[in-house]
Amino acid sequence: GLEAAAAVAGLPGAERRQTGSHESGSGDPAAMPVTQWLDDRIPAVDASAWRLAVTTAAGTRTVGLADLPNGDRVTATIDCTGGWYATQEWTGVPLDRLLGDVGDARSVLVRSVTGYSRRFPARDLPRLLLATGAGGAPLSPGHGFPARIVAPGRRGFWWVKWVTDITIDDRPWWLQPPFPLQ
Repeated sequence: GLEAAAAVAGLPGAERRQTGSHESGSGDPAAMPVTQWLDDRIPAVDASAWRLAVTTAAGTRTVGLADLPNGDRVTATIDCTGGWYATQEWTGVPLDRLLGDVGDARSVLVRSVTGYSRRFPARDLPRLLLATGAGGAPLSPGHGFPARIVAPGRRGFWWVKWVTDITIDDRPWWLQPPFPLQ
């Protein structure tokens, strides 16, 4: 079929993941498709004015882009429900390091400038990365500049782009629709 022809021709997308997605743009963030959830538009974000609000039991603090630690590198595969996947080297800070001790919190809510959000189990914090770069370069606007979540093992709609708020709370992580309804 088509997969065999693509493999013989050396074209991308010759292999599918278990989700049915084809490879597109691995190793080259500029070649990775740009997708948004429903009616999200790619926002124009001024890096010098951008602030991340981080809310824990200790209160709320804001962090600018230049203040974020960003030396950790994670190779992870984003698998979009639009039918493509790409493996990239992402650069940023693990959420457990950014947030510090979260005590008995049950979840973390990550919100985008668009209003889109996803809630994660607090136990996942060491595996979640607040990424500011991919492939050795800053994120592009279409891929979430200035910061996005990298959530290894979760489908692409969990990888919140254009992050503005991260809040720790006691609500269970599953207290949200299984798919975003924004």
